[in-house]
Amino acid sequence: MNIVVIGGSGLIGKKLVNNLRQHGHEVVAASPSSGVNTVTGEGLAQALAGAQVVVNVANAPTWEDNAVLAFFETSGRNLLAAEAAAGVGHHIALSVVGTDRLLASGYFRAKLAQEKLIKASPIPYTIVRATQFFEFVGGIAQSATDGQTVRLPPALMQPIVSDDVAAALAEIAVAQPLNGTVELAGPEPIRMDELVRRFLSANRDARKVITDAHAGYFGTAVNDQSLTPGDNPRLGPTRFEDWLSRSIPRA
Repeated sequence: MNIVVIGGSGLIGKKLVNNLRQHGHEVVAASPSSGVNTVTGEGLAQALAGAQVVVNVANAPTWEDNAVLAFFETSGRNLLAAEAAAGVGHHIALSVVGTDRLLASGYFRAKLAQEKLIKASPIPYTIVRATQFFEFVGGIAQSATDGQTVRLPPALMQPIVSDDVAAALAEIAVAQPLNGTVELAGPEPIRMDELVRRFLSANRDARKVITDAHAGYFGTAVNDQSLTPGDNPRLGPTRFEDWLSRSIPRA
């Protein structure tokens, strides 16, 4: 199949491009660094020429409320219009589990706006909502750090490794459009404070995690339903402890 990956130079994009190519598909890795800009429209028509499937895994360069909304709305409109002109038969977008439950956050309001554009388009689609990635646990810790203290809520999560997200996206890319949403999650639930505590311990990081039910997730209040999938999610096989053991250098 001829497949275009928007955001093909990022964490998920690189893995997805390699996965699809290994399975014999013709893949264009599209990103601003390759001359394809979904915000300005530069290079879009050329990149999509002959494409059967488009997978959009691009993320916004900033989380500031107005800027992130402008990014997802502008890039979404431009991309869907270019796909319609090119005759693309399946649009796949990577989104986030809990998007519709975290609308106090400008980022999640922007992701929901992106999803609405996709649903309103005539192009057959599949929206793939994934839980937080293992690779971003350090970022969660950093966002909640004050000196040597990391203050986090005990909210449930069910994080997933990026390799498992890319593998699932590769399978979805060659399947029929769902015209609906599928959720991806890791194999086991874990509370956010404990997740970060394990990550810091594995890294021999001296910061101490303080459990605080009133602490936020990047400034947004969360509970046990906010970041966990609904019924029957698609589960990646990689456990957090296994990822830690192979990704953290051992002394």
